[in-house]
Amino acid sequence: MNFEINMVNDIAVIRLYGELDHHAAEKIRTQISKTILQGNLHTIIWNLERLNFMDSSGIGLILGRMRELGAVNGQTIILNPSSTMKKIFQFSGLSKFVMEGNEEEAILHARGIVNG
Repeated sequence: MNFEINMVNDIAVIRLYGELDHHAAEKIRTQISKTILQGNLHTIIWNLERLNFMDSSGIGLILGRMRELGAVNGQTIILNPSSTMKKIFQFSGLSKFVMEGNEEEAILHARGIVNG
């Protein structure tokens, strides 16, 4: 599992590659939670375009960061999940956060919601 976190002002774009399991989720959680708690982050865009597999720890990772962002009225965008992952997000109540497109479109969407 590889991941990248790219900060664009108060927006974190997290790109996930390969398979997201418990160990990888813990690494990402530690890194991104610190940024949220410092008050420097208001939006997370989870780019899942290159993610092949995600177990329940991936859902937990996203839900946990959503709760943390709730303290600062933040938002979450789940970008380009596979069709299988879309079904998982539907069953978990997260489908309203799913978006198709590129990262630039997601950033503009987030800025419109957060600042508009």
